[in-house]
Amino acid sequence: MQTLAFPSQKTETITTQAIFVAESIDCRAIENHYECIASLPSVIKLSETGMAVLFHYGVVVLFGLNQQEEETFLKELVAYVGEPFDNPEMEKVEIKLNPEKSERVKNGVLWLKQYSVEHLQIVADILAKTTVLAHYETKLASVFDQVEPFTASLQKNQRLTRPGEELLHELGSTFLFQYKMVARVEIIDKPDLLWEFPELENLYLRLEDEYEIRERHMALERKLDLIYRTSQSVLELMQHRTSLRAEWYIVILIVIEIVLSLYELFIKG
Repeated sequence: MQTLAFPSQKTETITTQAIFVAESIDCRAIENHYECIASLPSVIKLSETGMAVLFHYGVVVLFGLNQQEEETFLKELVAYVGEPFDNPEMEKVEIKLNPEKSERVKNGVLWLKQYSVEHLQIVADILAKTTVLAHYETKLASVFDQVEPFTASLQKNQRLTRPGEELLHELGSTFLFQYKMVARVEIIDKPDLLWEFPELENLYLRLEDEYEIRERHMALERKLDLIYRTSQSVLELMQHRTSLRAEWYIVILIVIEIVLSLYELFIKG
């Protein structure tokens, strides 16, 4: 049986905002400090008409808070986060209640049949994933811009000027993005909540499609693969050129040694 999130709430509209605040959130510590009304993901009650859903990978989704309540909570949240972002990614949506309409996003408004905690956890899961995707889309675009000149250099057979350490850094960034998206955020995995409430799966799938979660994830995967293969190819080319240069040094030394030997044999002899 699902639990109503706001039993005393009379308004039919909830302002919702997802914020990718940091690399991590200590959800357990927060649950001990606030009134926790659900877990996986953690849901804490902040007022009669407001609550927050927290994700360990750094996203908080706020429901029904006014500006002052939101600012107060975000200041308190700083004590429970690791590596906060200077410019956090955000996603806003307006949720309206209408038991007669299908649950979907239309004209920027998300319609729900009821404000149960479980419904809002599903909404929070999707909003959290879309903010993470937006964050990594921006980050990856920056890395892509740095790797692209290498591709152009290879095509034009130009001299590679940037050191190998920078390429290794790009490869490291690529592996880190993949780890965070797959191992920590589990972007394309369904939430565990659906095992207990399978009737919410249609809502989840509809929202997943509305926010293009899988398509955006696949696009990021393709870019990550391209960056990885490009960086690897450039590194191999640099290693080959270094090896070839060393071979030429050896040949030159051998020629010099032969010339000196001939000099001693024919001139001095």
